[in-house]
Amino acid sequence: MIREDRVLLNDRFVKVFQILESKGVIVKNDRNGRGVGDVAEKVLGNKSYGHIIRAYLDTSSKRVIDYGQARAFCRAYGVSEEFVIEGTGSPFATDTPNSEIYNMYLHTENKNNGNILFTTTQAFAGSTAGLDTFARESNNYFSLPGITGNNLVAFPIMGNSMEPIICNGDVVVCREMGNFNDIKENDIYAVRSNGSVWVKYVQVIKTRGRVSHLKLMSANYLEHDPFTEEVTDHTRLYKVIRRISQF
Repeated sequence: MIREDRVLLNDRFVKVFQILESKGVIVKNDRNGRGVGDVAEKVLGNKSYGHIIRAYLDTSSKRVIDYGQARAFCRAYGVSEEFVIEGTGSPFATDTPNSEIYNMYLHTENKNNGNILFTTTQAFAGSTAGLDTFARESNNYFSLPGITGNNLVAFPIMGNSMEPIICNGDVVVCREMGNFNDIKENDIYAVRSNGSVWVKYVQVIKTRGRVSHLKLMSANYLEHDPFTEEVTDHTRLYKVIRRISQF
């Protein structure tokens, strides 16, 4: 007999999976990194276990996802663990940050004249290209004293994985980096890949002299285990250069 909490956990997994499908982050029959097999590799550690993921998605099946797999799914796709594991909040926190900071930037008279793109976490994570592809007319830009140059983006933090260094609701300003070999220990970076964005301490993992994976580590290591993310042609790296707190 499957416990009720596991059934509810699976229901939330299915709901989030369907949202990611609607956004094009997951495409069930895709063979280019977004298919069910790719989900299985991230969640179950084996690409050939796609049939198990499909069983979790089948409401008539008796198979349900477990908590460890659900956490792996959340980390792989930038989903709120509070929603999937605990059933509180929303799958991606808020689509539009509800904060005084966001409103201050949104209503600035010079919103198209700044050098820092201010966007939502979801919009930033979902972009498959560089910052220069964001249309300036349809986004909000702002400036901060002492921060100059281009290739800058700001977005709100969701979750507690980097507490107490960076807290839920804070806004981080990041500068795009072009070389993974420039990563420095104890610096904090935003890593954007496969429709997700993580803000973490980062270490490089090399294969045959090339950076093949990134090890992502949380400041709140008691609740969030480190994990690795493969570096692909679509992986983008940004150094966090400023934290903006609501208080």
